[in-house]
Amino acid sequence: MKTMNIADVDLNLLKVFEALHEESSASRAALRLGVTQSAVSAALRRLREVYGDQLFVRTGRGLAPTLQADQLKPVVVDALNKCRQSLAMVDPSAENYDGRSVIVGLSDDFEIAYGRRLMDEVARRAPKLRLIFRQTHSQIVAQALMDRSLDLAITAGGFAERLLSRQVLGEGGYACLVDPASLMEGQVLSLETFVAREHILVSSGGFIGITDEGLAALGLSRRVCAATTHFAALPFLLKGSQAVATIPTHAAQSIAALSGLMLLPCPLALPRYPIELGWRTSTQLDPIVLKVREAIVASVASS
Repeated sequence: MKTMNIADVDLNLLKVFEALHEESSASRAALRLGVTQSAVSAALRRLREVYGDQLFVRTGRGLAPTLQADQLKPVVVDALNKCRQSLAMVDPSAENYDGRSVIVGLSDDFEIAYGRRLMDEVARRAPKLRLIFRQTHSQIVAQALMDRSLDLAITAGGFAERLLSRQVLGEGGYACLVDPASLMEGQVLSLETFVAREHILVSSGGFIGITDEGLAALGLSRRVCAATTHFAALPFLLKGSQAVATIPTHAAQSIAALSGLMLLPCPLALPRYPIELGWRTSTQLDPIVLKVREAIVASVASS
């Protein structure tokens, strides 16, 4: 590969690189950038010359990044965001949000509970900014933040990495959801009736949940008739069944409000957990990430 000088490189190529990596398609990248597909293809040829690598190879599902492209991605995105940040610093009151996006990692229970309010808060504080919600959880969130696939994250912990900062947003507990048609008039969900019912488990593994641990401490167990990885599936799985689902209260309240399922206190004492917001400490000065952080804090506080 010949030696390249930054003076010889059109820095707009970096925007094309970012779009290609995130869209996995030349046509979608062109649409995102507001240019023709042929312009994106020409830019990709130039990028390949600059970096001496194919960068993106065609597969049955679009353009897949090479190893070098994956290694370049966080460096390129960080450089572009520094440029965007510098423009915002010149006039922080200006609405320089069009074309910017902030990626928020969260599990779908948090998305169900806070997503709509967060959209409204961000629209008010940073018009035209695009929010991107991505699934994550406490076991993987630190690495996702460090490799820059997330800008911010809401989880029940997981921010112990020294280069990350965190803020406690609140504390969570658990509640139950049932189809009201499965209850007799005036029936309450006692521990005895809770154990006697079938259960739907929401779990990434599909076998053991916090409810099983709580019951085991009392020498009890339950029968799980189905397991899912998605809280959003519960209205469709619970309606018409005798089953009960025990999930975080914030999601149970939101699902009950929209689905007609009944929200009931959990008769089993389960440990509470922290709801935390985490981010890379290095993004402290980015005014756009700061605005989304403030929007998240306000959204959770208003719940």
